[in-house]
Amino acid sequence: SFVDSQVSDGDYTSSSEYVRELLRKEQDRVRLRRMLLDGFESELSDEPMDSRYFDKLRKRIAEKR
Repeated sequence: SFVDSQVSDGDYTSSSEYVRELLRKEQDRVRLRRMLLDGFESELSDEPMDSRYFDKLRKRIAEKR
């Protein structure tokens, strides 16, 4: 009945659209949690996080693609 009320309030066009949105949000939450835990478990760097640091990070990410 809750899902039906969300649809009837006009926020979603169907119950399946509402459920898909919930699944996307849950996937995002799980991904974010994993990234936070991975970051927590990683080694600390002595390198300052300045513009050069982020430029190198962007380059590494681009090379992985």
